Amino acid sequence: MEQEGLAWIGELLSRLENTPLAVAIAGSDWAFPIIETVHVIALALLIGTVCVVDLRLLGLASKARPYCEVARESLPWAWIAFAIAVASGTLLFITKAVEYSENAAFRAKLVLLLLAGLNMLVFEFGTARDAAHWDSARSIPWAGRVAAALSLILWVSIVFCGRRIGFTMTPS
Repeated sequence: MEQEGLAWIGELLSRLENTPLAVAIAGSDWAFPIIETVHVIALALLIGTVCVVDLRLLGLASKARPYCEVARESLPWAWIAFAIAVASGTLLFITKAVEYSENAAFRAKLVLLLLAGLNMLVFEFGTARDAAHWDSARSIPWAGRVAAALSLILWVSIVFCGRRIGFTMTPS
């Protein structure tokens, strides 16, 4: 019964794979590799900037600089990189939407992305409300350090699952 209720998802994914854009990307010798390269570069920039902020929160890097300054300089780049990674990842996904949706590593990556987003939301709208005071404090509050550690763990796990996808998909 549940399978029948979710059949529309499979149909939607199948239609997505058959859009002119998905067919063009999948049928091109160069489009998928270029999009994949852009995706990897965007992820590297995203994770690099997130790591700068997280390591500052943990007191392991940029200790001489105020947290707010590090965040103000780094996070706009993270958001740009995130937008590019989402756009390029979506283009990669539509080429084999059904197969990706059935891939355990891909599903794990999506769950981890959701958890990273939730961690960021809790941090930004809860923990970091007093961030301006952190710059004059002796150390970052424990909740900020926990959020940073979780962020690092989640992003390393996201990269691991992303790499795993390539090894668990059936070759074209």
